[in-house]
Amino acid sequence: MPINPNLNSLAYFEAVARTGRVSLAAAELGVSTAAVSQQLKQLEEQWGVRLFRRDNRRLTLTIDGEMLFQTTTTAFRMIRGARSTVLRQHNSRQLNIRSSPSFAVRWLTPRLKNFLDGNPEWGVRVDATPDFSNFETEIVDLDLRYGSGTWEKVHSECVITDFVFPMCSPEYREKLRNISDKPELQLSQARLIHSVKALYQWDIWFLVHGIAPPSQQAPLRFDRSSMAIQLARDGAGVVLDSLTLAQDDLERGTLVPLSEAFDVVEFPAYWVVCPARHMTRRPVRLFTDWLRKEGTKFDQSARSLLDTLNCTIRPTRDEEPGLL
Repeated sequence: MPINPNLNSLAYFEAVARTGRVSLAAAELGVSTAAVSQQLKQLEEQWGVRLFRRDNRRLTLTIDGEMLFQTTTTAFRMIRGARSTVLRQHNSRQLNIRSSPSFAVRWLTPRLKNFLDGNPEWGVRVDATPDFSNFETEIVDLDLRYGSGTWEKVHSECVITDFVFPMCSPEYREKLRNISDKPELQLSQARLIHSVKALYQWDIWFLVHGIAPPSQQAPLRFDRSSMAIQLARDGAGVVLDSLTLAQDDLERGTLVPLSEAFDVVEFPAYWVVCPARHMTRRPVRLFTDWLRKEGTKFDQSARSLLDTLNCTIRPTRDEEPGLL
C-alpha cells in the first residue's frame, strides 16, 4: 500500500539539499538541528533509499536524492510564489476582471467609478480581451462575457439583457428615405455594417423578417462592435448592433433607428462567469451585486429610451436560428 509523502519531512529535506548544511536549514526553518536530522532519517526510512552520502560533516546528494531535490525544490518554489501572490492580492485588495473589449470600453468603464467610490479600498484590473479565461492557470476573479450563457463547469449569471436593431446616422437614414419611403426598399439600397462576433447577425435578422438581403453593395465587417458602431455614426452604412454599446450615441442623436417599423430584438447577452467557488469571495460578491444593480438601472433607461424612439421590443424566440 503506497504511503503518502510526509510534506514536513520533504520541506526539511529540500532546505538541507538547497543550503548544503543541516545547521543552515535548521536556522531557516526555525527548528533545532536534531529535529532536521530526525526528519531526514524518517524520510529515508519511509522511502527505503539513501538521499545523502555523509562524509564527516559534509552531506552530498545521492542520485536518488538529486532526483527528489529537483522535484521538491521546484514544487516548494511554486508554493512560495503562490503564497506571495495570494498575500499580495489580499493586502492590496485587488479585483481581477476579464471583459469583452467593446463592452469594457462602452459600458463598464463609464460606470466603474461608481463601484470605486463605494469601495475605495479595492484596486481593479480590467483585461479587455475576447479570450475566455482559464481559471485554473490564470489569476482572474471573474469574466464579463458576451454570449448565450451555455458555458460548462462554471457559474454563469446574466446581468444585462441586450437590445438589438438596425441603426445609422441621421444623415444616412435621410439619404435612404429619399430613395423610398418603404423600410424594406431602403435596406435593399443600404450598405450593411457587420459586427461579426455579435450573437444576432444580419442573415438571421433578414430571415426572421422575411426580407431579401441587399446584393448591390459590398458589406463591411468588423470584429469589434465599437468599430462597427463608429462607422455607422460616421454615415458609412447601417449596423445591426447593441443598444448596450450604442446608448450614448442614441441619446445624443448621432445614431438613430433605421425605422420604427422594425422591432427591437431583446435577449440575455452579458454574463458574470467564474468557477462557483469564486462566488464565495467577498470582492466577487460585492462586484456582482453592483453589476446587478447597474444592470437593472441600465435596463430601465434602455426601455425608456426605446419608448422615446417609438421602438417596439420583441423578445427572441427559442426557434430563431443561430442565436440561442
